[in-house]
Amino acid sequence: MSDSKPEPPSTDPVAIVPSSVGPAKRPMAKAALLLSLATLVSRVLGLLREQVFAALLGAGYYGDAFTMAFRLPNLLRDLFAEGALSAAFQPTFIETRKKSGPESAFALANAVTTLLLLVVGMLVLGGTVFAPQLVDTWAAGYSQIAGKAELTVLLTRIMMPFLLLVSVAAVAMGMLNAEQRFLPPALAPALFNLSAILVGGTLWLLGIGRTRTAAIAWAAATMLGGLLQLLAQWLPLFRSGYRVRLGTMFSHPGLRPMLWAMAPATIGLAATQVNIYVSSSFASQQDGAVTWLQVAFRLMQLPIGMFGVAIGTVALAQAADSASESNLRTALDGVRDTMRRGLRLTTFYTLPTAVTLWVLAEPILRVIYQHGAFTASDTEHAAAALRYYSIGLLCYSGIKVVAPVFYALKRARIPMLASLLAVLCGVLWNIVFHKSFGYLALALGTTITASVNFGVLLLSFRRRYGTLLREGDGKALFQIAVLSGLSGVVMSGTVWAYKTATGHGTLATSTAGAIALLTAALLLGGLTYVGLGKLAKLAEVEEVLAVLNRRLRR
Repeated sequence: MSDSKPEPPSTDPVAIVPSSVGPAKRPMAKAALLLSLATLVSRVLGLLREQVFAALLGAGYYGDAFTMAFRLPNLLRDLFAEGALSAAFQPTFIETRKKSGPESAFALANAVTTLLLLVVGMLVLGGTVFAPQLVDTWAAGYSQIAGKAELTVLLTRIMMPFLLLVSVAAVAMGMLNAEQRFLPPALAPALFNLSAILVGGTLWLLGIGRTRTAAIAWAAATMLGGLLQLLAQWLPLFRSGYRVRLGTMFSHPGLRPMLWAMAPATIGLAATQVNIYVSSSFASQQDGAVTWLQVAFRLMQLPIGMFGVAIGTVALAQAADSASESNLRTALDGVRDTMRRGLRLTTFYTLPTAVTLWVLAEPILRVIYQHGAFTASDTEHAAAALRYYSIGLLCYSGIKVVAPVFYALKRARIPMLASLLAVLCGVLWNIVFHKSFGYLALALGTTITASVNFGVLLLSFRRRYGTLLREGDGKALFQIAVLSGLSGVVMSGTVWAYKTATGHGTLATSTAGAIALLTAALLLGGLTYVGLGKLAKLAEVEEVLAVLNRRLRR
């Protein structure tokens, strides 16, 4: 797991990293919090979109067909656009702008956009032509149900151009994030979700649900949302003076290094897609399992996006800026401190969230999804998957913080190898245990994959650049774990009191009852976590309260 370049000597970060309460820490905490709140808006709309989807198409024939059809362009988006491209483009753009000026950086963006249109355009064409073969390979179990594979092929062909839209949008996202203009990229998915909500909600109100027409209209709404997401990010760049000029400067000196950086990132993400392919193939053998896993992981993406992606976005911009310093010691000091603070913030947010998802999985899913075609049985199955997913929430989110730092340091081979090893473990787990435990083995296999990936990344960073922990970090992490556990105990007690008072053996009794339970449990659990954190003088609690207090005073 070594690169050809010699590694800089490790130094003791305790002696060189600025104090955690100094001014270097506050910008990340503030930027991450504001970005998390912006992401929350988009993710809440995303959950509303999922509610409409569940009510309109449900789990089973139509819901499974759309979910699998959208999975192909969506996974290619992760592979070529918001994954490898973002990881490689943003540090290169920052370095080019710092060393050669904004015009050269804009020329690099134009060269990348032109290349994307050519390469991704061919992928879209290939995916459209060979959709039947792809669906037959990806979802072998669909051929056993009349018409299900054919509908999936049609929906795949409708949505393949979505890949092209979001790929170009990823260039704009990288440019905006490089300039630390985080809000437009964070809010752009809100338009994507809003278009689907309006189209799907209209169909549902008209009584057009669980039909071929509804599935096709939902696919068209997905395309419209992708276009709106693109425009929302390009317009701020246009107002700031950037103009798209296709076919220019393929000889730009920054293009080749960026493509070389994309290569290992693409391989690593491709390995992840192999894991998803194996999981999808197994899940397609059980009617409803694809949708159960999908809705459970969609709910998981709310905290991953709010905390892991939000903090990782800020961390990448700051780490890339630090890594571009000419002084190696200064660069490493900045990168190491950025990563340390990012992981502390991620742990602070995601650990109590994971406990919450475990304890309240069923009432959360009851409120969000159990409407129309999505039944109580679907809720119970999805809740079981969500609990297994929640075990790995910290690792999912931590990867979003750690992996981009390696790209900023131009060590892209390390995330690639970590991903390959993790995927191998996940695939082997699924092959061995799916027959005995069904779709739940797939959920736990995904958690195992994330845990191995995160562990390898942390060990690699520590071996190359020294420990991340400073004095006081161990104590803070222990406090976060204890407070998360105590909040879980309080929420569990609230659930027990609800079941005792109502005499219900299940939590998914009614939407009103689930809302009442969630309100009480989240309020008491949140007050326990924040209140005890304040008493313990946990730095993250004090910073969050300070930022919110300043915003409310404006």
